Amino acid sequence: MSKLIIVESPAKAKTIKNFLGSEYKVIASKGHIRDLPKSSFGIKIDGDNFTPEYRISSDHSAIVKEIKELAKSADTIYLATDEDREGEAIAYHIATAIGKKPETLPRIVFHEITKGAIEAALANPRKLDMNSVNAQQARRLLDRIVGYKLSPLLNIKIQRGLSAGRVQSSALKILVDREREIREFKPIEYFSIDTKFKDDLEVELIEFQGSKIEKLTITNAQRAKYILDNIKDDKFKVKSIESKERKTNPQPPFMTSTLQQSASNRLGFSPKKTMMLAQSLYEGVQTNSGFMGAITYMRTDSLNIAKEALSAARELIKSEFGSKYLPKTANIYTTKSKGAQEAHEAIRPTNLSFTPQIASQYLDKDMLRLYTLIYNRFLASQMSPSVCEIQNIIINGKNCEFKLLGKKVSFDGFYRVYGDMDKDKILPPLKIDDNMSIQSIKSTKHETEPPSRYSEAGLVKKLESLGIGRPSTYAPTISLLTSRDYVKVEKKQLIPNDIAFTITSVLEDNFKDIVDSEFTSKMEEKLDDIAENKADWQEVLSNFYHPFIKQIDEGKTNIKSQKVAEPIGEKCPDCGGELVKRKGRFGEFIACLNFPKCKYTKNLANSNKFEKKEPSKIGIQCPDCGGELVERIGKKGKFYGCANYPKCNFLSKYKPIIDKCPKCNTQMVLKELKKGNFKECPQCKFKEEVSNNE
Repeated sequence: MSKLIIVESPAKAKTIKNFLGSEYKVIASKGHIRDLPKSSFGIKIDGDNFTPEYRISSDHSAIVKEIKELAKSADTIYLATDEDREGEAIAYHIATAIGKKPETLPRIVFHEITKGAIEAALANPRKLDMNSVNAQQARRLLDRIVGYKLSPLLNIKIQRGLSAGRVQSSALKILVDREREIREFKPIEYFSIDTKFKDDLEVELIEFQGSKIEKLTITNAQRAKYILDNIKDDKFKVKSIESKERKTNPQPPFMTSTLQQSASNRLGFSPKKTMMLAQSLYEGVQTNSGFMGAITYMRTDSLNIAKEALSAARELIKSEFGSKYLPKTANIYTTKSKGAQEAHEAIRPTNLSFTPQIASQYLDKDMLRLYTLIYNRFLASQMSPSVCEIQNIIINGKNCEFKLLGKKVSFDGFYRVYGDMDKDKILPPLKIDDNMSIQSIKSTKHETEPPSRYSEAGLVKKLESLGIGRPSTYAPTISLLTSRDYVKVEKKQLIPNDIAFTITSVLEDNFKDIVDSEFTSKMEEKLDDIAENKADWQEVLSNFYHPFIKQIDEGKTNIKSQKVAEPIGEKCPDCGGELVKRKGRFGEFIACLNFPKCKYTKNLANSNKFEKKEPSKIGIQCPDCGGELVERIGKKGKFYGCANYPKCNFLSKYKPIIDKCPKCNTQMVLKELKKGNFKECPQCKFKEEVSNNE
């Protein structure tokens, strides 16, 4: 008897094989094997009916053929793709592609790739969830409709090479709106009274002549001087001393959004890098006992924890740290995320005995840092609160009042494992009516600051709070905005470029729903309703499509061209027409004003009138000479070369990465394709999928 298990990732297949007997064959589809065609719209629309015209991609034809052959001799075929909606859709397409009725094949899911989880899943298969499949189909078709109908219009009205997307455009508007706030911001001048009492005790002025003093109360130098003159020679006494206990509870274990935020803030990882590393940890790492999935599924908006994992955590905390670090009952968390799939689990280590210390023998530096973050956050989430003693002392003068704060940690609690506590601020022993004297006092001028720009972590948090997108979409959305140069990243801040303002303004004026966060959020809720069998996916598509297409038709006439052609004072060598500077997807270039009759163009760098842009370094060494690899722009778009050119002629169409090929040790490249992201060896062509959803 032979049994076939079909997953989507080769790494996942390798790990699962480690747990099963010889009667099981495990094969990977290597991502999406069917999708809408790349070269055409791919949706047949008949009134209110939408029929996707799926195709098996050419680079998946061989694997489909192999799966078909294995399926012929298999007694049982298990669909074992990831447990989210996209995984459900991939399972549906696999079954259809190999000529099987999807509802007849057993579907197995697991939150972690461990022997126990795989055996439990095989013992309890279910049927394919067509509601989830339809929800994912609706999302795919919505995104195709927006992309194929709106992007060409932007190309005509603004510049070539632009794209618009349902989630992407809402996210871009958030960044543009923040930048508008920053540009329109007018600072307000204010003054603080910086005071120290004896023994370097920093105090805060909270009242003067019967009026409360707050941040913006003192708005001119004259008022600040008046307050100083009335305070500096005053006499002071301790008016009151209040001590209270403050408990700080641990944070929940990670879900996708909080993992991306914490990895960005603590480790400096981009959301995309975080998800690539987490994917590898989930799919399996090599240990002395074979491959094992190190963490649970990393695309989740649930904070649930399996009972077995809770018990293991509590046992470890008690034995490692003692009973005082263990709450009487397990800490239970619930998510506030819209549409959260509570059947899933939070992100946690699959085996607490696989400590970060042990893991350091098997994981590379960045993977270990992320695993340690996940491990410690989960363990800390089940520990006791920290306890601090807070001292609040009020010091009185004749016409003023100061506040003095002290803090002392009496029990570190969960901070023992996760996070750095604020330093103690120990105050000297003071009593009511003790005399106090000023050590130093001065006024300092300040200006209010504009709102800060979003970091990648901050944007993820904002998208989550507004209900825009879902765990699988945060990282690819940000990656798309930066890769298309709508947004640049400087000092970890996302700064929209000029083209982002133009795109957003056009969409605000003509396609308000596309950039409206509330509309986008409600569309996510409708997709959730489809998954829960509360809405019909065809009806949701129809209700969006027909009004949207009407707006597209109106836009062709009503939207004024935003294209700017700046004359450069030269004639076209082909037709004698005027040459102008234009903007394209890859920056500015020179073109003939008689386009499209005359097709003459030349790179901006070839004109003596303009300064050549320095190529940007990518932080990877050249495999040929050890020099710096840089990103360049050519006629066919981005490519990667050595900074030592022409001495070194290394070139790569795809971005080189630090990973080495496990077969031949050649430096690998990252291929970012519509069907998914892949690491590939340029020498032996070994390929490994790094993320199914990015």
